[in-house]
Amino acid sequence: SSLLDVGCAKGFMLHDLAQLIPGITVKGVDVSAYAIENAIEDMKPHVQVADARKLPFADKSFDVVIAVNTVHNLERADCAQALREIERVSCRAGGAFVTVDAYRTEEEKTRMFAWNLTAKTIMSMDEWVAFFHEAGYTGDYYWVIP
Repeated sequence: SSLLDVGCAKGFMLHDLAQLIPGITVKGVDVSAYAIENAIEDMKPHVQVADARKLPFADKSFDVVIAVNTVHNLERADCAQALREIERVSCRAGGAFVTVDAYRTEEEKTRMFAWNLTAKTIMSMDEWVAFFHEAGYTGDYYWVIP
């Protein structure tokens, strides 16, 4: 099995997965050079600086691709590009999982915009579902709701 973590930061989740699943191949990318330079020691060989909009891997390179609280930090068009890249490097349709900031009500929307400091693409859950379809994203997803 192989897994790519888009927005891996210092590789904590990759480290845990490698410990829990013997023989798994893990790779991670993050836009932050600081995070990669300060990654967990045993993950340093497996992580690199890269942009989610242009992943440095061949088509169909990974069994699973995850992006936890990552793609919503991009502008809408770039977010769609990152989702297409996630699809491209996944071995199969539906072989990805992303979490994004979302809201269901106006009250949650108000809290989201007051609370979130980094996301550039915040939509309602229904808007995200339509956006995933528009971007050609076939993977699984979940929400961070304030």
